[in-house]
Amino acid sequence: MATPISLPLADGECCATVTGGALDADEAAQLARQFKALGDPTRVRLLSLIAAQPEREACICDLTDPVGLAQATVSHHMKQLVDAGLVVREQRGRWAFYRVVESTLAQLSEALKP
Repeated sequence: MATPISLPLADGECCATVTGGALDADEAAQLARQFKALGDPTRVRLLSLIAAQPEREACICDLTDPVGLAQATVSHHMKQLVDAGLVVREQRGRWAFYRVVESTLAQLSEALKP
């Protein structure tokens, strides 16, 4: 049986790669929560819109028109991405800005490697 490879997650916990050995319940739950956030096409699109910006950050005001949804709906999707550790939110005056968490994306990619 393969020896699990430990990877640090955004919240400081570690987990094995999905194919590197049996995950414990906490590791599986953490990965599932992050992948679940990416299981919605609107959230994947929002993440890609943010990542496409020069600074890899975007204002919520710039995300509503491209996805054709109300600001409240976009905010709901962004909360899911924040809770999963895929983006961070910063309040600047009346607007929220979101930035991609590169390390989380890299960790998710590593978690699927054989």
